[in-house]
Amino acid sequence: MRTGGCQCGEIRYRAEGDPLHHALCHCADCRASAGAPAVAWLAFPEAALSITSGKPSVYEGRDGARRQFCPRCGTGLIYTNAEMLPGIVDIQSATLDDPAADAPAVQIQCAERLEWMTRLDAMPEFERYPAG
Repeated sequence: MRTGGCQCGEIRYRAEGDPLHHALCHCADCRASAGAPAVAWLAFPEAALSITSGKPSVYEGRDGARRQFCPRCGTGLIYTNAEMLPGIVDIQSATLDDPAADAPAVQIQCAERLEWMTRLDAMPEFERYPAG
């Protein structure tokens, strides 16, 4: 079982069983929704997910996409698309209580990936903010 929720704690969820897959998505829709260069999604059968507290808001996107998020803090949580991914629910894995427990295994929608995302290993790294 995996549990998680939004940043403010209003929305909580639980996913039972094993995930179907874990992917880092580079599509423009995910970038626009999250305000981030990519989003990691942990997929489960729809019946495996339950909202244990709160009520997410729903954004009806293009081509059957439904994105659920916290109406209070705005944290993106859940994606479904009955046409493209029937019976599957994707959870933004960074919202899990233990987001480090499951690493993504694949990158998807790489045709839309920002070019600079292919060179992250060449960038300087700092444990925290750089001095000065």
